[in-house]
Amino acid sequence: MIDYSDENKILQVEHLKQYFNIGKPNEVRAVDDITFDVYRGETFGLVGESGSGKTTTGRAIIHLYEPTAGKIIFDGQDVSQLNTKSKRQSFRRDMQMIFQDPYASLNPRMKVKDIVAEGIDINHLAKDDADRSKQVEDLLETVGLNKDHSSRYPHEFSGGQRQRIGIARALAVQPQFIIADEPISALDVSIQAQVVNLLKKLQRERNLTYLFIAHDLSMVKYISDRIGVMHYGRMLEIASSDEIYAHPLHDYTASLLSAVPVPDPEYERARVQIPYDASQEFDGKERSLVEIVPHHWVRASEDEIPMYKERAESKSRLKK
Repeated sequence: MIDYSDENKILQVEHLKQYFNIGKPNEVRAVDDITFDVYRGETFGLVGESGSGKTTTGRAIIHLYEPTAGKIIFDGQDVSQLNTKSKRQSFRRDMQMIFQDPYASLNPRMKVKDIVAEGIDINHLAKDDADRSKQVEDLLETVGLNKDHSSRYPHEFSGGQRQRIGIARALAVQPQFIIADEPISALDVSIQAQVVNLLKKLQRERNLTYLFIAHDLSMVKYISDRIGVMHYGRMLEIASSDEIYAHPLHDYTASLLSAVPVPDPEYERARVQIPYDASQEFDGKERSLVEIVPHHWVRASEDEIPMYKERAESKSRLKK
């Protein structure tokens, strides 16, 4: 059971903004003032259609991008105030990322043992070469690969195996927090299940916390404790995964859920997709995340709060 007390927050994102081409006609507001918390030991799912700012959020949190504005507090420390090399290195060791494309994120000229051991070398986690090799072999076996795979190159592996190498590389520095940026979208369906089950197993064994970014809602529900729904760089709704699925309050969330295919021909023939009019997000009203019912937040203006409270009381508009 996750402890949702304030003391158990491992990550606090406050009013994060990530803009590109600032001040130019083609300015892009990829992430536009989002706020959310992640608690130690949980999996926080971040969903939304392509281009909604999910990946940019993940990259801004780990400081692959320098945020335009906002605060990122990780394990009690403001990430923007990490002004020495040792502090930044410690932060990078505690927070790792698994990338979307398992081939593009692996150096094709390096052997697997060197790819996995890169973090071990930088952080001086091995006593000698024998210890380094032993750690790499243990990591490969942890993610379901053979230890003799360490002498091969990335092109010799399938997509699922490459993603396992990426997971082993992230685990090498013993992180507390892992940002999984659509780690399964480039894989076959059967392999997707294997990789997600591996992530869940590792979370139990190593007490990891995940920020799981995806647009496959059924997979996000399976792995996540809580879900945040993003659209046009804004966070529209945050609640537990069961609550989001059973009682979506925001129109966009209901629209997303109505688009999820179900392997039932009878249901599929009768399924009606709920349209979403995005123009309401640009009507000039001041909106922020409001707790409509306990632990269920929706981005709303003052005059919309009664409507959402009424929706919450009448439970779900989405017929199962």
